Amino acid sequence: MTGAPDPVLTDPAQATPEWLTAVLAASGALTAGRVTEAAQDGGRGNWSANARLALAYSPDAQGERPARLFLKLVNAALDDESFGDSEVTYYTRDYVDAPDAPLLPCYAAAYSPTARRYHLLLADVTETHTAVDDRPPTLEYGLALAEALAALHAHWWGAERLAAAGAPPHSAAHVQAFIDVAAPGVVPIVAGFSGGWPAHWPAQLRAAFDRLPALLARRAAEAQGQTLIHGDVGPGNILVPRTGDRPLYLIDRQPFNWSLTTWLGAYDLAYALVLDWEPDTRRACETPVLRRYHAELLRRGVTGYGWEQLWDDYRLCAAMSVYIPVEYCRGGVDERWVPVWRPMLERALAAADDLDCAALWGENLGQIGA
Repeated sequence: MTGAPDPVLTDPAQATPEWLTAVLAASGALTAGRVTEAAQDGGRGNWSANARLALAYSPDAQGERPARLFLKLVNAALDDESFGDSEVTYYTRDYVDAPDAPLLPCYAAAYSPTARRYHLLLADVTETHTAVDDRPPTLEYGLALAEALAALHAHWWGAERLAAAGAPPHSAAHVQAFIDVAAPGVVPIVAGFSGGWPAHWPAQLRAAFDRLPALLARRAAEAQGQTLIHGDVGPGNILVPRTGDRPLYLIDRQPFNWSLTTWLGAYDLAYALVLDWEPDTRRACETPVLRRYHAELLRRGVTGYGWEQLWDDYRLCAAMSVYIPVEYCRGGVDERWVPVWRPMLERALAAADDLDCAALWGENLGQIGA
């Protein structure tokens, strides 16, 4: 994909008809004529400004001529942490030759390392798709998600492919740094929110920070099962059809500089199923979803990765899932976010029970809490 010929945009107003004509021509979506109008409907994300654009073209315009586009402008510098160019490379490099990759069509993208900003010009699928948090998950949706993640993961699977991507497995130190970001949240959570929990859950939560890291460090040294991951497969980052389940799109790959970007593919599955599915739904669906994911990996050429290894990796990643909600409280408890992270954490602890994650490090947490 050819990037925008102009510098990184900092204001949606810079997406003029002239700019849009240039970038759509560079992308091949406009082969003749020009954009004559771009009506904007603006909005904001957590770290971005965005606009939905309704385009009109000159009578002689030819080519794809997308009628609606989504412009995303991101400030990638956030005090002592940053995003980098991951979301730009997601669309422009990492999966451009991956069959069936669940990415939105991208018409322009640019990143400035000096300004630490970037922009994306994507297809706007608002009329046909919605975020998955607007509807309850089903098995058929889970199977579609498994297929989509397998399409991403198989493309960069294993040491040889990761070396080609310039993304070798993380060191044990990086994995520990990822854990350490969340660790300060444990004390205020246990102190303020463990009332009514099963007796062993506080010990189980502490063990995820005290005992699990050693297992993760050992697993980090084994490239099999590792790939480029999305890392944030939450319901707001999955777009599903308003009718049906396919095709779905995975958006907003925006890892922080401390995030895991090369890791077990099972992590993305655990992130979605463990953190966001109610336990009864997860219990009913997770094995067939994982089976579909494994079958899709094999169909796409992954070898040497058996079902048992996937299941073990999924259990390991389910145990890791507590890090995500705990990170919300790394600077103390913000009451505004309690309704977000608390159910996620309780689902993760329930999954750790269901999958006997404590057995991974040889501990009987039921006895600890007795």
